[in-house]
Amino acid sequence: GMLDVDYAMTSSPNTIRIECPSHVDMLDVIQILSDHVGRLGGLDEDSGHWVGVAIQEAAANAVKHGNQEDQSKRVTVEFTLEPLTNPTQMTVRICDEGEGFDPVEVDDPLAPENLLKESGRGILFMRNFMDEVDLKRIPGGGMEVRLVKKLGSSE
Repeated sequence: GMLDVDYAMTSSPNTIRIECPSHVDMLDVIQILSDHVGRLGGLDEDSGHWVGVAIQEAAANAVKHGNQEDQSKRVTVEFTLEPLTNPTQMTVRICDEGEGFDPVEVDDPLAPENLLKESGRGILFMRNFMDEVDLKRIPGGGMEVRLVKKLGSSE
């Protein structure tokens, strides 16, 4: 059914992966999971909130823009805490199965006329709250967004 979510610990003990249909209801599931992983990573409530916002933004992008809410297409979100004990880094990968886009044709999100566009704003948003944001095309279609948050006593 709609909520057929593949939730699995992966072969790596510090990675949790969720694969779900491209439906906006799935964003709630992703939110709960990102809160959980943030707590495991030792993020305080405030940082955890904003990291969650960045992940939601990327996941919403994947569902709406990447997969165009086509429920036969999946969104995969993968959370990794490294190292497993006292993690210093949380990496989140969000992949869609959309058309992807040609980086050459993408508007510059920082151009004034594009700052208010949803996609451009989403990317700026992620860059504000995460330490690294990488976007790349997946061979065979789709986009991968990789978000990295440094953890631990670097405050």
